[in-house]
Amino acid sequence: MNKTVIQTNAAPKAIGPYSQAISVNGLLFISGQLPVDPETGLFPEGGIKEQTEQSLKNLEAILKEVGSGLEQVVKTTVFLTDINDFTAMNEVYSNKFSGSIFPARSAVEVANLPKNALVEIEAIAIC
Repeated sequence: MNKTVIQTNAAPKAIGPYSQAISVNGLLFISGQLPVDPETGLFPEGGIKEQTEQSLKNLEAILKEVGSGLEQVVKTTVFLTDINDFTAMNEVYSNKFSGSIFPARSAVEVANLPKNALVEIEAIAIC
């Protein structure tokens, strides 16, 4: 088994002892992506829709680093600080993951997220 660390400046740097992503045996395991703009280090203005959009942009940047894209994602986990944001998050999510096959997904409410984010999204993809 050969593990490869994936790192791109087009997504926020890890804020702890973890990698943005790890590639192993044709799979890419992407760490949870907060809605941090990698250029400014800040969350986008707005609410859950804007934060979901940024989290997914960060996922896309990591996927792009290995020559992949959202169409190769097989599983996501969405962490929300308020489950009442599910519908608004889902609107943005469904537009990004367009097509006939959506990835498997879990969405859960959590008590808090780093930097008081409203959403964090992690993924597993084929690479």
